[in-house]
Amino acid sequence: MGKLIRGVSKNARFFVVDTTDIVQEAQNIHKCSPTAIDAFGRLLTAGVIMGSTLKGNDVLTLRTDTNGLLNNMVVTADANGGVKGYLSNPTADVPLKDNGRSDVGGLVGKGFLKIIKDMGLKEPYVGLSEIQSGEIAQDLAYYFYNSEQTPTVIALGVKLKDENTVEYAGGYMIQLLPGAEDDFITALEEKIGAIRPMTELMAGGMDIKRIAKLLYEDMTDETYERLVEPYEILEEKEVKYSCNCSADKFHKGLITLGKDQLKDIFSKEKELEAECHFCGKRYKFTEEDFKDIIK
Repeated sequence: MGKLIRGVSKNARFFVVDTTDIVQEAQNIHKCSPTAIDAFGRLLTAGVIMGSTLKGNDVLTLRTDTNGLLNNMVVTADANGGVKGYLSNPTADVPLKDNGRSDVGGLVGKGFLKIIKDMGLKEPYVGLSEIQSGEIAQDLAYYFYNSEQTPTVIALGVKLKDENTVEYAGGYMIQLLPGAEDDFITALEEKIGAIRPMTELMAGGMDIKRIAKLLYEDMTDETYERLVEPYEILEEKEVKYSCNCSADKFHKGLITLGKDQLKDIFSKEKELEAECHFCGKRYKFTEEDFKDIIK
């Protein structure tokens, strides 16, 4: 289980999340290379944050389509803290940068980010934004500013203990509210320019509430006892990697293949196996499961 807090102040709203367990679960399922889980973990973390802006049964999907080795990543999140995802080339990897950090941008490449919000209407909302850096956080900030006209600061990070173990993963997002005051914007810009990366803050022992306070601490106060402005935490909830696949859903999907194709499959195979892209669970079906269709 991970944790997320959502809060607001006079000039902004904010979200801070610890997704270490979520990214570890994703790694257990998808067996990613170190750089791939860094990229995928960032997108999963973004999904958790953006999902928390939804209401009721709304669902959000983030999809990258890029020219890098990673190609496609898909993340789906809901308003209740559930997130899941898959990627088309999990074992793809590239060398580390000269500074020893993962070259996420090099693995992701350039292309497009599609944001789909299914809010129960006849047609879902679909936003399309250019992926310029491949670093995920910068590209999402670009999307919010250009597509939703919302100035946004996003930080996302994944730190591995070894190739298969996620030591820390998390992120935060701050969005300015309409009419945000210049003094607050200036203070926020100074803080974001000075603050250490998310995973370093976590490694230093900071939990998400302490990180939220850090974002609002006044840098002009040497003791850091004053806040730039008061803020309120509106919600604190658990978040998790969660897949709602089932045998019934796969059965209904296979029915759409049609009578002739199903008959052809079972003339060659004793059973049909389907695997969930999101969680890796396998479902097996025999001809008997489609007896009402294949007659």
